[in-house]
Amino acid sequence: MPTSTVQLTASMLIAVAWLALWPDTGAADPAEDDPAVVKLDPDYAAGKQALDAKDWPAAITSLTSAALRDTRNADLQNYLGYAYRNAGQFELAFRHYHRALQLNPRHRGAHEYVGEAYLIMHNLAQAEAHLAALHKICLIPCEEYEDLKQKIAEYRGKTGK
Repeated sequence: MPTSTVQLTASMLIAVAWLALWPDTGAADPAEDDPAVVKLDPDYAAGKQALDAKDWPAAITSLTSAALRDTRNADLQNYLGYAYRNAGQFELAFRHYHRALQLNPRHRGAHEYVGEAYLIMHNLAQAEAHLAALHKICLIPCEEYEDLKQKIAEYRGKTGK
């Protein structure tokens, strides 16, 4: 084969591989929730407002109500995990983070937040496992990976691990 044909073939193979690995920008990898869902569900909207206000009990109440109607929403589960973690209820936080990751194993926010929760519980190995998952998910730099990486570095600095 002439050099130009080999280069063209190699370029095409790389492009095909890239497209095969590139995550769908739709439901396969939601970093943000669907604004239409938030608008349609007043409990979801109230839960998000309560999270912004750091009113963990109100967030838990509203998001739990929304989750009863939308049982397959990984964002809701992630937000519930976040609210429970900030309320100091780690068992429930981990339950909701794991449910979010069952629904969407590529959920960047859930990987970041559960990694942070593991650091609070002094489980560096699990936090690093979620950092590794984010490294695989984020083909280009992503905020969730960088945030968890920084939290792990801070944890190591404080604990000497």
